[in-house]
Amino acid sequence: MAQDKGMGPIEITATRVAKDPADIPAAISTVGQDQIQLGAEQLGLDESLRQVPGLFMLNRYNFAQDLRASIRGFGARSSFGIRGIKVIVDGIPETLPDGQGSVDGIDIGSAASISVIRGPASSLYGNASGGAILIESEQGPAIPFAEVRGTAGDYGFEKSQLKLGGDTGKLNYLFNLSDTSIDGYRDHSEFENTQFNTRFETTLSASSSLLATIHHTDQPVARDPGGLTAEDAEADPTQARSANLVFDAGEALEQTRIGLLYKTGFGAGRELSARAYHSDRDFSNRLPFQDGGIVKLDRGFSGAGLTYTVEGDLGGKQNRLLLGSDFDRQDDDRSRFDNLEGETGAQTFEQDELVTSVGVFLQNETRLNEVTELTVGIRYDEVNFDVDDRFLVDGDDSGEIDFAQFSPMAGISIKRGNDTRLYATISTAFETPTTTEFANPAGGGFNQSLEPQESTNYEVGIKTRGDRYRFEAALFHIDVENELTPFELPSQPGRTFYENAGESSRDGLELSYSRSLLSQLRFALAYTYSDFVFDRFTDENGNEFDGKRIPGIPRNLLNLGISWFGDAGYYAKWDTTYTGELYADNANRTSVGSSSVSNLRVGYSGIFDDWELASFLGINNLFDEDYNNNIRINAFGGRYFEPAPERNGYIGITLRRRFFGRNADESQGVVSSG
Repeated sequence: MAQDKGMGPIEITATRVAKDPADIPAAISTVGQDQIQLGAEQLGLDESLRQVPGLFMLNRYNFAQDLRASIRGFGARSSFGIRGIKVIVDGIPETLPDGQGSVDGIDIGSAASISVIRGPASSLYGNASGGAILIESEQGPAIPFAEVRGTAGDYGFEKSQLKLGGDTGKLNYLFNLSDTSIDGYRDHSEFENTQFNTRFETTLSASSSLLATIHHTDQPVARDPGGLTAEDAEADPTQARSANLVFDAGEALEQTRIGLLYKTGFGAGRELSARAYHSDRDFSNRLPFQDGGIVKLDRGFSGAGLTYTVEGDLGGKQNRLLLGSDFDRQDDDRSRFDNLEGETGAQTFEQDELVTSVGVFLQNETRLNEVTELTVGIRYDEVNFDVDDRFLVDGDDSGEIDFAQFSPMAGISIKRGNDTRLYATISTAFETPTTTEFANPAGGGFNQSLEPQESTNYEVGIKTRGDRYRFEAALFHIDVENELTPFELPSQPGRTFYENAGESSRDGLELSYSRSLLSQLRFALAYTYSDFVFDRFTDENGNEFDGKRIPGIPRNLLNLGISWFGDAGYYAKWDTTYTGELYADNANRTSVGSSSVSNLRVGYSGIFDDWELASFLGINNLFDEDYNNNIRINAFGGRYFEPAPERNGYIGITLRRRFFGRNADESQGVVSSG
């Protein structure tokens, strides 16, 4: 039966070791299984992460472009997928060594918790760690179960799911199979996706365990309706851009990921964990132009890592030392062909792109006294890009680029009473351009003029919690050098290239507050203020943008939510998100107006002997607000806008069978920390 577990303490592994987030000198938020799955449509991560301050997400409904997530502005530049944010699933990175991440290989239907590190974390996670999203899959419960779930809604939305799991004592297992399809609100936005996710964890001894995960995604259809001008969006928000129709813009992919995570203890206070993984990704993409408009990519992505933890005394002080290393390798065989109105034409480009990343890190936590803990860390990374040009008709553009970076951090946490922590931290992040962002406007090879983006985050915060409430606040200033910024060329509209801005700065405030008003009612608030500007930026055409706001990020972002869980199994969840004005271009000539979007979920869950029956109903955009699903930053010709759906709904049912009894403690609630 659905229930909220309240405000009790939790432990997370956001800092690579299990720890109460209140004691970590950083802004961290966590949501639990009910917030992710209960009565949710399960189309995108944004459904469950709306109440995380500092996190802004766009592009839920254009599956060809993938979800765009930004944390304190990191990731806002992305034309597709996730940039500047490390995404890790069950201890295995979903972010490539070059910094490109995606969520099309994430199974929302079996996610148990999602933690978000808000702010630079390269001292632990290396390249593209302006923030981190860490996802943990469900474990099988003590009582085995089998579950079927079916959901249907407007715009041809259908999703079916089969899940089963259990725990034998030696082996914990969970399987999840899902199939999703939707026609879409706009023309030319159809999407089909089938996912299989499984998790096995076996106990090898009293102090060691092995976790194996296998995930497969088959996404044969994800069409791209493209961006519209303001006039076209106003005239007919459901239309697709004409060029996207002519060239049949969209993508298809198939991906398989296998991961192993081994943990063992060596007596009191010593633990070793080792990971190894491999992913294969077969990807094809049709872009809305002829010359080189079809992309085919065969990718292999693998890596390994070690982490060693030692706890004990250091000079009479309680101390924990974390040592680790990571190795990751990305091998892309990339080809381009002419797009002849959706058909493959002559080859225009072929190159092999090899990216390797090696990192070593150290983090030390010392409890100086009963109330003060000091954390220091440093990481060293080497990232190598090597391109082998195999299309020699236009010359040999082979080449190599190497980057090396130290990423230090220091933080202090001070305990005030039993319920309050004050903290201050200085942390850093660096982001290399991805292989896609290295695209050379002049032809093949890499754009040798691009430099990595570097940032330093200065932050102070407070975390306090009681039996019925949590309150957290973070105030930060970030200095950024060589900010990576997208642009389009008139000769290749629809294809994005990148350049470095000289310097930029980001000042912000993040607040979150939640309270149990009654035994059955919970209120939550998340507010973000973002003042992000270019301090020094002159683009390649001589245009000066000094003092202009960084596009794609609203200055004000507010989410309010109310959850009610009744004794008889009924529940309701309502939330509304206010998104303030933002700009679509570097010059700040085109502003995107503010919007307020509300969503509602209601449902019932009841247990009958060994069966559980749940039904639910959801309404998105409850008050039928006109707003944009996505903004294409600096798009050529003013094609910035991707209109969002009108009011739409979905309905679903879940049938769960427990074998040999039922487990009354199985439901997992929502927790939040920041």
